[in-house]
Amino acid sequence: MDDPGRWLLTSEERDNSGAAVPGWTEGNLVRPLVHGAAYFERLVEVVEQLGEGDRLWFTDWRGDPDQRLGPDGPTVNELFSAASHRGVDVRGLVWRSHTDALSYSKEQNRSLDREIEEDGGKVVLDQRVRRVGSHHQKVVVIRCPADPSRDVAFAGGIDLCHSRRDDGRHDGDPQAVDMHSAYGPTPPWHDVQAEVRGPAVAVLETAFRERWDDPTSPVQGNPIAYLVDRFRRARLDPAPLPPELPPPPPAGPHLVQILRTYPKILPRYDFAPEGERSVARGYSKAVRRARRLIYLEDQYMWSGEVAGLFADALRDNPELHLVVVVPRIPDQEGAFSATPQYVGRRQAIDLCVEAGGEDRVHVFDVENHAGTPVYVHAKVCVVDDVWACIGSDNFNRRSWTHDSELSTAVLDTTQDPREPLDPAGTGDCARTLARDLRLELAREHLDLDPDGGEDDLLLDPERFVATLEQRAAALAEWHEGGQRGPRPPGRLRPHRPEKLAWHTRLWATPVYRLLVDPDGRPLRLRLRKAF
Repeated sequence: MDDPGRWLLTSEERDNSGAAVPGWTEGNLVRPLVHGAAYFERLVEVVEQLGEGDRLWFTDWRGDPDQRLGPDGPTVNELFSAASHRGVDVRGLVWRSHTDALSYSKEQNRSLDREIEEDGGKVVLDQRVRRVGSHHQKVVVIRCPADPSRDVAFAGGIDLCHSRRDDGRHDGDPQAVDMHSAYGPTPPWHDVQAEVRGPAVAVLETAFRERWDDPTSPVQGNPIAYLVDRFRRARLDPAPLPPELPPPPPAGPHLVQILRTYPKILPRYDFAPEGERSVARGYSKAVRRARRLIYLEDQYMWSGEVAGLFADALRDNPELHLVVVVPRIPDQEGAFSATPQYVGRRQAIDLCVEAGGEDRVHVFDVENHAGTPVYVHAKVCVVDDVWACIGSDNFNRRSWTHDSELSTAVLDTTQDPREPLDPAGTGDCARTLARDLRLELAREHLDLDPDGGEDDLLLDPERFVATLEQRAAALAEWHEGGQRGPRPPGRLRPHRPEKLAWHTRLWATPVYRLLVDPDGRPLRLRLRKAF
């Protein structure tokens, strides 16, 4: 690509004077890993090959030490502890978490910390976040000083915890978290992680180092947590990291940009004094270039500020289609948990439909072949089959301003040979990785040939959205007709956002804006309504 800066942020556009990461790197190889089972299998393969002097560093929102990474194991703790016993430098940054009573994972994360530390690893429970915020990054970085060609990282939406080990059948993970009863005893779970090789691995290591070396106490602002950690002899002062290694050698044709969110916070992050919003800025730059098709998979899609970006693109480009795949219902039951989410999603979808009309805005949810809803936890975006992003961030204000997030944006230098060669008509041409990612996800959702034998239904944007609409409508009609006759192919159904009474919106809207989807921007950006 002659000018990657048309799609990727420049260092100046990142707007973070403290960042040590480059604008982007060349010579990478990115492999999307669709489903937790595929990711966990690759993670086990890689980690079991590590030995003396190698490095295994990870960040996590939730970690369950007993989570099996394959049907017969090993568990997360067994895999990482065995590596530590072989002389691997194992380190983790795990969010300290809110209480389990609020459906979070405080005790699970403490348990992961304790068990890995007992076997020689080093884990920090990190609470250097804004109030009601979290560290939401899900990254594993592996460096092999003796053979840098083996360096690899995994980054995306998949935590090392219960419920994530599902596959394309979507029967769910036998080790399940508690969720809304509609998802059943083993909630089906759809997710995506990226396997990264090449110089971008060093960038992900830098992102880890910045957080690890942050001089602020990991229990800042939480004296109770400090006392509990002292009593339990938890790690309060991160041990010094070994010297930084040179970037690994080139591995493939992909340009990779690491995008992040950090909030404006006191004490300030040294690596982001005013926070960082390159996730928001990176998506904004790519979406403004969209002409024919934006494909999203997202856990939430519930912020008016974020939806406004897509609405503007729809208004400016009359041939643009927006396809969004979301969960059918929130993950937790109860009015206080679910209703504010309905407020945000309804607001976002209505804004997009108002801008593009129902004929250009296509919102779906997913079920498995038994009719059980699938919880869509993926955070994926593909724009015009050129730019692709896999990350931890959701399409809401919280992820774009308030929590810590990390996403991997990819520009493939390889032009895709399948027609249409240039669906957007801009001369950028479709790229192999972005198109392959969209097609892989669509084949599963529509029950099409997984080897690509029916891709003629998907390649052209107009035919793609027509196929989505036809199969989703047929499945909805089959359900509404009492499920008579054979079940139509496909797993998508039209998503109908919840309608709320005015008196419900009266209390749910402020809860949504203050607690569910808070704002972590500096005041100057809030006033300008900019990221």
